[in-house]
Amino acid sequence: MSAQFRVSVAKEYLGFSAAHFITLAGHQCESLHGHNYRIGVTVEGPIDPECGFVVDFGVLKRIVRPYVQAFYYRVPLPTENPKLRLEEEGEYLSVHYSGARQFLFPRSNCALLPISNTTAERIAEYLAHHLHDDLHREGLSAMESLEVEVEESPGQSGYYRLPSD
Repeated sequence: MSAQFRVSVAKEYLGFSAAHFITLAGHQCESLHGHNYRIGVTVEGPIDPECGFVVDFGVLKRIVRPYVQAFYYRVPLPTENPKLRLEEEGEYLSVHYSGARQFLFPRSNCALLPISNTTAERIAEYLAHHLHDDLHREGLSAMESLEVEVEESPGQSGYYRLPSD
């Protein structure tokens, strides 16, 4: 078994407060509620022989921050949930569940995500794919894996691990 290196960031300032709801099995829609989320990112890969690290912590934090800011005080809404219909009504976004309007949000307070549900796991998957692409654009092409943690509250997290290409 070969040795592996990994770096991880999970700072308090890589967190955001947001309200969300999920659709549950059957015909149930959870009530709107909030979390103080925190994002953690772990990258595995070889050590850069010139620098002596897998990836610069500063680069990793700089790449994660815009995603955190995009969620801050927003309501993440899944655009690929077959149980929901999102409808623009002027400056508002109406969320319909089972044909009836459940919620009406100011459009500027929403973060539309191409995911099926706003669970910690699906948000982690969404972020992992975007962060992977961003890290490749930064020149980190020898990544062996990328794992994203989305913590809803201390001790309660969802993870998504993206293996190398």
